[in-house]
Amino acid sequence: MKRLASRLTSVILLFGLFLLGQPVFGEQTEEFDVLDVMYEELQRSFEALHEQEQPPYYISYEITQDETLSVFGSYGEIGFVSDTSFRVLDIDLRVGSYELDNTHFGSSGRRRSTSISIESPRAIRNTLWYATNTRYRNAVTRLSNVKSAMQSRVEEVDKSGDFAPAPTEEYRSEIVGLQANQELFEAKVQRYGLPFKRAEHIISNSVSIGGDVETRWFVNSDGTKIQVSEPYYRIIISASSKAEDGMILPRYVTYASSTVEGLPEDATILQDIESLIVSLEQMREAPLVEPYTGPAILSGRAAGVFFHEILGHRLEGHRQKAEHEGQTFKAKLGEYVLPKNFNVSFDPNLRTFGSTELMGSYNYDNQGVRAQRVVVVEDGILTGFLMSRLPMKGFLSSNGHGRKNYGFPVVARQSNMFVEVEDPHSPEELQEMLLERVREQGKEFGLYFDDIHGGFTITQRTLPNAFTVTPVVVYRLYTDGHKELVRGVNLIGTPLTTFSRVEAGASDYGIFNGMCGAESGQIPVSAVAPSILVSQIEVQKASSSRGRPPILPNPVESHSESSFHLPHVHP
Repeated sequence: MKRLASRLTSVILLFGLFLLGQPVFGEQTEEFDVLDVMYEELQRSFEALHEQEQPPYYISYEITQDETLSVFGSYGEIGFVSDTSFRVLDIDLRVGSYELDNTHFGSSGRRRSTSISIESPRAIRNTLWYATNTRYRNAVTRLSNVKSAMQSRVEEVDKSGDFAPAPTEEYRSEIVGLQANQELFEAKVQRYGLPFKRAEHIISNSVSIGGDVETRWFVNSDGTKIQVSEPYYRIIISASSKAEDGMILPRYVTYASSTVEGLPEDATILQDIESLIVSLEQMREAPLVEPYTGPAILSGRAAGVFFHEILGHRLEGHRQKAEHEGQTFKAKLGEYVLPKNFNVSFDPNLRTFGSTELMGSYNYDNQGVRAQRVVVVEDGILTGFLMSRLPMKGFLSSNGHGRKNYGFPVVARQSNMFVEVEDPHSPEELQEMLLERVREQGKEFGLYFDDIHGGFTITQRTLPNAFTVTPVVVYRLYTDGHKELVRGVNLIGTPLTTFSRVEAGASDYGIFNGMCGAESGQIPVSAVAPSILVSQIEVQKASSSRGRPPILPNPVESHSESSFHLPHVHP
C-alpha cells in the first residue's frame, strides 16, 4: 500500500506541474499587471543569458489574446456558430548584433506560437521561461548556420544590417471586452438571408456576422511596454448566380466597425442586399468581355484595391532588400511614378474618413513602435517606403509599420492608404476625358470598373512581376453616352507600365476596408482613393465553369419577410 500511495502521489504531483503550464481562459485569480510580470521575467532571462558565450542582444515578448464570436447562415437559416478564445505567446530573440543576427536571410515561414495563461504571475513566468530557453537554443543554431552560409556568398549590396534601434515606449490602452450578442447576431443573420429565398437565380449565398477583439501585451529588452486592445466587428454577405454558359457570378458586400452600434442599420443592409440580388440577375444576361486594351475608369473603391495591390505591396520595406524580390520601385526613389498632382500616404493614426471607420488603424505596431504617417509619393515623386525595424540603405529606422498576425514574424505592411489628387476633376469631367481617349485610340468603348473584389500581385523576381485584380461589376462606356454591363473580366498588367498610364483623378472618394494576407499573416487594412482615369489597361477573360445552371428548382421555400417573425433583441 505504501508503494501504491507513493506512485499515486507522484502522479498527482506530475499532473499538477503539467497544469501549471497550461492556458486557462478565464478571470485572473489575483490582481497584477501583466506587462510588469512580462517585463520582470524578460529582464531576468536577458541578464541570465548574458552569461552565455553568445548572449542575446534583443528579446521581445508579445502575448496576444483573441476573443471571437461569429454566426454564419444562408437563406434565413443559421448554419453554425463559432465562439473562440485563446492566448498565445510570440518571442523575437536575437543573437549576434544589429549588423548580423540569426534572422539574416529572412524567416523560414510561420513560427509556432506558444499557448499561455495569464491567470497568475506564476503561469506567465513559467511559460516565458521555458519558451525563452527553447528560442535561445534555436537562435544560436540559426546564427551559426547564417555565418556558415555567408562564407560561400558574394558580398551583399545592402549592408544596412538586420535590426534597427527604436525609441523606448510605454503605453497602456483600456482592455476592451467582446460586445457580441449571439442572439442579436443570429437574428440579423436570419433577417439578412431571408431575401435570397425568393430569388430563384441565386444558387448560393451566405451571411456572416462576427466580432473579434485582439488584445496585445508587448515588452522588449529596450524597455518598451505596450498594452493595446482593438475591437473589430464585420458583416460579410455574399451570393452567386450562374449564367447560361456556366460562368459563376459572385457578388459581395461587407461592412466593418469598431463597435456593433457602428454597423449600418438593418434597412440600409437590406437595401444593399436587394441591389445585390438585382445586379446578379442582370449579370446573368450581360455579354462576356473579350480580351481588350484601352482606356478605363476605376471607381474610388476599385482604385483603392488597385493601389493597395499594385503599389502598396511594392513599397513595403523588406521587399526592397530581399534578393528574391523584384524591387520594382527601389531604383525609382526621387523619380515620378504618378502624375504630378498625385500624393500617396499611409496613416494608421487616422480612425475615420468622413463617417466611415478605417480598419487599418492602430496606435503601436507589433514591434512596439509608435504608428506614424508616412508619405510615399509626393507630387507624383516616390519619396519613401513602409518600414519595420529591418533597415535598408537610406532608411535605417522603423516608421511604425512592422505588423503581423500571431504566430508570424514581423515584416513591413500597409495600414491606412490615402491616394489624394490636387485640383481633381469632377466625376462627369473624368468620364468625358475617358470618351475622348476612346475616340483618340479608335476604340468602340472604354471600361468602367465599379467594384473590385480583390486580387493578387507577384512581387518576386522568380516569376513575372505582374498583377491580377478581380472586378465584379464592369461596364462598357460607349461614345454615344450609353453604358452596358459586362462580365467575365480580369484586370491584368505590370506595375511600372500601368502606373505610367494613370492620367487623372476625380473629386469623389471611395473606401476599401478588408483583410490583407502576406508573409506575416492576415491583417486589417484600408484604402481611400478617388476615381482615376487610366489611358490604357488590359483585361483578359476570367476563368469559367462549364457546368450548366441547375435544372431542378431551388428547394428553399420562398417565404416573404412579413411571414417570418424574428425575436426582438436589443444590442
